[in-house]
This record gives sequence, C-alpha cells and structure tokens, in this order.
Amino acid sequence: MESLDPQIKQNIDSWLNGNYDEETKAVIRKKLDNNEYQELTDAFYKELEFGTGGLRGIMGVGSNRVNKYTFGMATQGFSNFLKKNYPDEQIKVVIAHDCRNNSSELAQVVADVFSANGIYVYLFEGLRPTPELSFAIRELDCHGGVMLTASHNPKEYNGYKAYDEHGCQLVAPQDKAVMGEVQQIEDIDDVTFEGVSKNIETIGKEIDEKYLDALMDVSLSRDAVSRQNDLSIVFSPIHGTSGVMVPPALKRYGFKNVTLVEEQMTYDGDFPTVEYPNPEEKEALTMALNKAKEIDAELVMATDPDADRVGIAIKDHHNEWVLLNGNQTGALIINYVLNVWDEADKLDGDEYIVKTIVTSYLIDAIAEHYGVECYNTLTGFKYIGELMTKLEDEKQFIAGGEESYGYLIGDHVRDKDAIVSSVIIAEMAAYYKDQGTSLFEALLDIYLQHGYYREKLVSVYKRGREGAEEIQKMLKNYREDPPKKLAGSDVVLIKDYKTQVSRNVKTGEAKDIDLPVSNVLQFVTEDKTMVTVRPSGTEPKIKFYCSVNTELANRTTFDETTGNLEDKMDTIIQELTESP
Repeated sequence: MESLDPQIKQNIDSWLNGNYDEETKAVIRKKLDNNEYQELTDAFYKELEFGTGGLRGIMGVGSNRVNKYTFGMATQGFSNFLKKNYPDEQIKVVIAHDCRNNSSELAQVVADVFSANGIYVYLFEGLRPTPELSFAIRELDCHGGVMLTASHNPKEYNGYKAYDEHGCQLVAPQDKAVMGEVQQIEDIDDVTFEGVSKNIETIGKEIDEKYLDALMDVSLSRDAVSRQNDLSIVFSPIHGTSGVMVPPALKRYGFKNVTLVEEQMTYDGDFPTVEYPNPEEKEALTMALNKAKEIDAELVMATDPDADRVGIAIKDHHNEWVLLNGNQTGALIINYVLNVWDEADKLDGDEYIVKTIVTSYLIDAIAEHYGVECYNTLTGFKYIGELMTKLEDEKQFIAGGEESYGYLIGDHVRDKDAIVSSVIIAEMAAYYKDQGTSLFEALLDIYLQHGYYREKLVSVYKRGREGAEEIQKMLKNYREDPPKKLAGSDVVLIKDYKTQVSRNVKTGEAKDIDLPVSNVLQFVTEDKTMVTVRPSGTEPKIKFYCSVNTELANRTTFDETTGNLEDKMDTIIQELTESP
C-alpha cells in the first residue's frame, strides 16, 4: 500500500488535531513517517464497534483499536444509558479486569469516566475473575458493571464486557439501547475523562471471602471429598485471574494434594508459555499435562485468562491422558449434579438446567431421565443468565453450560464460572473415586445409558471485508439450497433462527422457534445427526457444529465406535464445506 485512502487520512487528521494526548499523536506521526499505511488503515478505517457484548479488539492507537479513548467513549455511552434508566437513584457499578496488558490502566480510565458522570464505582484492587465481577454486582446491589477482558484471544487483544443489574451480560433490549448511546458519542470531547475520587471505592478481600463462601454452598459431596482429600490435582490458570481464586477455593473444599503449574502462575498478559491462552487448545494444557505425568496425578484443570471457562484432562481406559471437550465435561457435570440431587431426594419437579442449542443433546437426554426440564438458548452464556433471571422466583436453577467450556453450578452469578466449575469437577472426581470408579468410567456409563453422543466444531476462517461477504454468501446458499443428505442420512428438519421457523422437510410442517432472531441454521437428519452453522460474533469465521450419536453396545466397543463417529463427522463437514 503506497498511500492512504482520503477518508482514512481524514480520520487520522481528526486524531492529530483533536484533544488526544501528545504520546498518542507521536505514535501516529511515527507511523506516518515510516509509511506504515496498512497498519494505519487497519487502525483508522472504522470505529471499533460496540456490539451486543461490548468491545473487543487489538490494542493500539486508532479509532478501530482498544485504547483509553475508545474505552472512554464506550463508558460515556454506558453512563448515559444508566442515567436515563435510573434517573432518581445513586447509580453504582463494579469494575474488574483480568491479566491483559494495559488492563489496570484502562480499568482506571473506565472508573474515572463513570465517576465523572456522578456514578459510584466499586473498583477491584487487582485482577479478578469474570464470575466474581458478576457476583459483586449482585452482592453490592449495583446497576451494572464492566469486565475488561478479551477472554481467550491472543495477547494483542483486550475487551470490554458490559453487565446489567443482575450480573448478566447485556441482552435485548438493553444491549441495543447501550449500543445506541455509545454510537451517539462521536467525539472524545463528549467524554468526561476527569475522575472524581470520592466516587471510586476500592474493593477486594471482603468480596473475595463472600464469593468463596457462596462457592461452598454449592458443594454436594463433602463426605466423599473428606475421604478422598488426597486426590492428586494439577491446576493452571494459564497466567490468568483464576490463580487468585481456584487455589483457595480448592483448599476450602478440602483438597490437600493440589499441584500448581508454577511457570503459569505468574499474571502475564503476554502469556509467555502458550501460543493461545485457550483451554480448548491442547497446546495450552501441555505444561499441566507434563506435570501430571511427572507426578502421576489424577486430574488436570486449566482456565482461560478471565476464568469463565475451564478445560480438563483425565485418564482413559488405556490409562492414557485425554482432554475432554466442552460437551463431555458438561455432560459429566450435569449428570453428577442431577444424580446427587436425586440421591438426596431433592428433585421435586421445580428444578431446571440450561444449555445452548449448539451444546450436546446428550445433556437433554440426561435431564429427561431425571425428570428435570432442560431449556435450550441461543449461543452465548448471557442468554442462560437472562433465563435464570426470568425464572428466579418460579423455578430452581441447578446448573447450565455451553460446549465452549463454560459452566455454572448454583445461582450465585449470572455468567459462566470456571472457579465453581473447577471445585465441582474436583469434587466430582472425588465422588467417583470414593465409589471405586473414575470420571472416564462415569462418562462411559452415561454413554451406555443414554447413547454415545460425539461432537466436533470446525471453524473456517474468512478474513477481511471479502471474507465477511463470503461468509454471508455461504449462509445465503445454505438457506436457498440446503443439503438434502448428510453422511447418507436424509435431512428431515431445518431450523432457521433468522426467520424463527423450524420446517419438517418430509411433511412441510412449520413451527415457530421461540428464541431471539439469530443468523443460525440447523440441519437434523433422520438418524438424529445435527449440524449447526453460524458465523462467529467475535472473529472472522464461520462455525460448523456437528453432533452424531449411536448406541454404545458395551465398554469394549468404545474405541471402534469412536472411530466410526469421527469418520462420520469428517464426512459431514467435508460435504458442507465443499459446497455450496
């Protein structure tokens, strides 16, 4: 690129001539002097969009970057929304951040803007997990909150997640209303950056203790843990916030044999020991697995930077370490919790669990077995939190989860919680060990009883403006010319969450889908295979969620059946991605 587009040049000039600090302007001038036109184009070709979940982007200078100005404008818009909706109240918010680079400084900017708008701010003294932010909003009776995190994105990213008064990420109609307010902030001169110190209160240990107390209330098998307190656990926060909370939580639960991956206990936004700080990736758990093999541990757990998702590894029937996917861990958690509730004769028909439409339908089968209602929501834990709030005075929430490694047990928060998930997973391992079995054997028992469900997620990346257009074209083609067969089985049901219609291909019968509009398609075949197609909301990719199932005859056929199901999914994904 030899020159800048005139519109981009105009955007850059507005920063050079505006009320931005000299350090920011110096960075821009240096990039201009060095002819870094591609970088400047990426940084200034648009505004960093405040979406339904907040902001997420690469850190740096520019209107399409995460920096104090883009976060300041977002906070001013959020402040304006809060003031309009709570005109006669002293508005209160909580702010937390994870280990990302610049998060501490950005959190102070967010606090300053809120405080300058007359909003009382509770600011955590240091990094804290996302679920603790959700807990604090409810505990401190606040009107909202902000979590600074880019979740599992690479180190260059940071983000801004906005929460409502229930400790849930914003949902309709509030999300659109906040987006509208943010969009009206067209200039940093509309932002009040000068903080008011009397409106900012530092919080920390007291909330930590209350949160840990709440986790203790979720425990289901204290006797088993007491007998198996030497269960050998390896844990890693992958340089993230769970290092603050998981070790003390495990200690409170009674576990005495916890080995920490010390190299990953440092809070470091560069994530120096991993390629991606994502517990879904095998590479991210390599150090923890190596430690587990070294000490002959029984359970491995690792969380993402903001501690709302957890990945685990266990030993299989060959005594080999295997990573469970999010669906397998979710099924184990739901089955364990419902089983213990049932053993204690606590299920009376008013309980429910929640999962998303792309999460294993094995969980639906488990819930049906125990006579517990299972709700399915759109992808995104905010929809689970929204349903929890809606049903708060009517039914008892037990647990929920999504295939992307996020779970919640108990109703102390309205977001996925890797802290409570970690202690319940450890408790679950102790429970089964106390019965002379293991987590892997428990998983096989679930398959034998309810069917062997296996899932795979394949993401196809399409970068840039052309890529975004290609993704939309793919979805358009799937709607206009849907697949008639998948791996040889007839497609019998097509669910279009954009039109909110579920259509039986064989009979022509159509039913309404009672969920918000979403650009998602699902194809269900005669043999109960399900494929869900959806564009990512945070990355330039289209996702294919494939789920197949069959009966598991017995334990000895597990490996062979696994291979057959994997081959079937590979065939289906190939069929879908090669055409249209």
